[in-house]
Amino acid sequence: MTTFADARGYDFLMGRWSNLLGREFVGFAAIADGARVLDVGCGTGSLTGATLTATRPVEVVGIDPSPTFVELARDRLRDARARFETGDAQNLAFPDGYFGYTMAMLVLNFVPDRARAAGEMRRVTRGGGLVAACVWDYGGEMSMLRRFWDAAVALDPSAASRHEGRMPLCRAGELGDLWRATGLEQVREGPIVIETRFTSFDDFWKPFLSGVGPSGGYAASLPSQMQQALEAKLRAELWNDRPEEARTLPARAWAVVGTVPLSI
Repeated sequence: MTTFADARGYDFLMGRWSNLLGREFVGFAAIADGARVLDVGCGTGSLTGATLTATRPVEVVGIDPSPTFVELARDRLRDARARFETGDAQNLAFPDGYFGYTMAMLVLNFVPDRARAAGEMRRVTRGGGLVAACVWDYGGEMSMLRRFWDAAVALDPSAASRHEGRMPLCRAGELGDLWRATGLEQVREGPIVIETRFTSFDDFWKPFLSGVGPSGGYAASLPSQMQQALEAKLRAELWNDRPEEARTLPARAWAVVGTVPLSI
């Protein structure tokens, strides 16, 4: 069962970067004022918060399968235009064409039936409306995660099957292929790049010990000797054994947006 510690651990590990990415993703999708927006897999509310800040939506609805994440999002974003519900991306509980924009940030690669989820996102979006998604470039320039997994596999080859670079939809063009297969038109793809800034090596390393997500789950499961070896390898490779210094690593996501065809 997901707990508040898991939700806050997610924010410590990845949520702070989701906040930065969300701002850029809203711009990439070109959300217009006065829109009704669905945030699929809202987590703790990063994308909903970015939408409320950067645009003037009529309504933003966030759904997530985790009640704990939903409750934390509700607590953080007390805005009359926003509401959060538990829900499944593969079976969206909304009428056809209800939203002008339907968006999914950093979630589709975790959904078992991604084609069904994309179809549901199209279904609940009106004709002429936009459907958008983005996923970290896990195997490339999402540096903090790629470097973590590359170091883990170098020390423990059995970790290769857990490397997030193997996940679906995380390579250039894959989201676009899914969007076109879903019947969306005017599909536009591109990278979104942000910077992940760490005040010290501990600021980079300690969030992995929360046990949240694939990387955190792996790090927290290691015996102490292997955990220490991974910590030492990352400290040497990324911080040149000067752990008190600040560092900035690039983080790239692949993004896509497409238009729902107008009914004939």
